[in-house]
Amino acid sequence: MTFKPQALTPYLSARHYFGSEQRRHRERANLSLVQLANILNSSKSTLARIEAAELMPPPDLPARLDAAFGTDKHFHGLYQLAKREAHPDQYRRYMDFEARAETIEQYGAQVLPGLLQTKAYAHALLRCQEDLAEEQVEERVAARMSRQERQRSEAPPLRWAVIDESVLRRQVGGQACMYEQLASLLDQVDTPVSKVQVMPFSAGPHSLMGGALTLLTLANGSAAAYEEGIKAGHLYEDPDEVKKWRRQYEVLRANALTLPESAQLIGKTMEDYKTCGSPPS
Repeated sequence: MTFKPQALTPYLSARHYFGSEQRRHRERANLSLVQLANILNSSKSTLARIEAAELMPPPDLPARLDAAFGTDKHFHGLYQLAKREAHPDQYRRYMDFEARAETIEQYGAQVLPGLLQTKAYAHALLRCQEDLAEEQVEERVAARMSRQERQRSEAPPLRWAVIDESVLRRQVGGQACMYEQLASLLDQVDTPVSKVQVMPFSAGPHSLMGGALTLLTLANGSAAAYEEGIKAGHLYEDPDEVKKWRRQYEVLRANALTLPESAQLIGKTMEDYKTCGSPPS
């Protein structure tokens, strides 16, 4: 079967233009992806994904491309633009990172991160969005639950979550729903594959109060940060930007309650949601 290169859309974004310029210079030099990969000490699949704008170029690639093609700082300049823009399919890319991450570190300011939510809690949250029809709510709940299946696999990622005390206090979906949710959370406070810490009100203000943050680390050491607001999120792949978010997360984690203290607070808060039908804690 003859290989047909994927059609490019160079003017959609700087990232797309970077990929199209890599292909243009490669084809002008009569190089295949394999040949260019050998010159750059890279992999064919990585270069193919960069050309299709499916992957952010690694920081050291622009200089190697400029050296290989004799283009001065052409690719260097394109990279400076590409790394500062939001990827047009950034949530899809975030999901791809999450599915491959070996370590997932999260902060939840007002609600629990999706990977920690029970089905009832997720359903109650999504029903708050008035623009979603009931079937859309059900679809999104199912999708959210499917993301948790990897945690029950033979090789689950390590998850570390820091949640604000307000998450425990804000009732979502009724008392029974909250009791079930906090019981599930309590079970995940300190296991070989999950850690949960609570950021107490007594710790005062901090730099991440305004939103939610996820740090994803892959097996090859690459990392991404996803910062999320009410209606929009931003995926950061540039190593310097990711480092800035990591510093803030590390400070947050250092000031949160210890694992035993967090378990104690979660257990105590569960008592406030106990109903006649709740199982004994």
